[in-house]
Amino acid sequence: MRSQKVCAALIQARVTRDKDENIARHVALVENAAAAGAQIICLQELFYTPYFPYKQDDSRFAVFEPVPGPTVRLMQELAARLRVVLIVPLPEMETAGVYYNTAVVIEADGEILGRYRKVHLPHLEGFYEKFYFRSGNLGYPVFKTSVADIGIVMDYDRFYPEVPRILALKGAQILFNPCTTVMDLSRYAWFIVQRAHAVVNNLYVGTSNRVGAENESGIYYGTSYFCTPRGEIAAQGSQEEDDIVIAELDLGLIEAERSRWNFFVDRRPSSYADLVKGPLE
Repeated sequence: MRSQKVCAALIQARVTRDKDENIARHVALVENAAAAGAQIICLQELFYTPYFPYKQDDSRFAVFEPVPGPTVRLMQELAARLRVVLIVPLPEMETAGVYYNTAVVIEADGEILGRYRKVHLPHLEGFYEKFYFRSGNLGYPVFKTSVADIGIVMDYDRFYPEVPRILALKGAQILFNPCTTVMDLSRYAWFIVQRAHAVVNNLYVGTSNRVGAENESGIYYGTSYFCTPRGEIAAQGSQEEDDIVIAELDLGLIEAERSRWNFFVDRRPSSYADLVKGPLE
C-alpha cells in the first residue's frame, strides 16, 4: 500500500555542449536527491543537451535518441540501483525523420512505465520547436507509479489549461512540469500559471527550469519549485545555481481540498462545447 506522504525532487542544472558531462552531472544530482530521501525525481526538459531549438539547424538532429536507447537504459539502471522513480525528458527519435520532445517515466525497479510526448510546440523567436519536433501523439497519460499517480505537462503545455484539467480528471496527484524558459520571455508568469493549475485542479505541481546562459535566446532562471493544492510554495530552488529542490508532499491534502471546493462536482461539461469547435479547429 502506498504512503500518503511522498518525498519528491526536481533537478535543475547548467548544461554544456558535452553530452557525457551533462549526463554525469545529472546522475550525481539524482544520487544526491535519492540520498536525501527522494522517492520520485524529475529531471529538466531536454536534460542532456543545450536548448538547441533556439535556432533552426539541421546538425542538431544528431542529439536525438531512440527510447529505449543508451541514455534511457542508463537511467533505468540508475533508477533500479537507487530504488527511485525517474522522469527523464529527452529528445526522442521514433524513426529516421520522426522526432518528439519526450519524457520517459521509469519505475523504481528500472522498468519503463511509459512516455509523454509534448503536444503544444512553440514556434517563436528563440524557440523554434516545430522545426525539430512533431506534436505528441500519445495523449495525456497518467502514470500509476509505486509512489503516486502522476501526469506530465511539458513546458509550453502549461499555458493550455485543458491539459492539467484532463490529467486531474484522470486521477493525477502530482503534475511534473519540466521547462526550458528564459528571463525575458516568461519570468512574469512563472509563479502564476503553475500555481493556478495546482489550485483549480486541487493537486501538487512540481516545475523545473535550467540555469545559466547557453545561447542567444536568454538567461535561464532556475527557481524550480513545488507548490501545494492550495498554491503555496513548498520548496524552491536557486535562480543561478545547480540545485535539488526536494519536498515532502502529503497526498491526503488533495482529497481534503477537493472536498472543500467541489470543483469537479460542480463542472458542467455539456456547456463547454465551444472549447472544441473554435475558429482555428
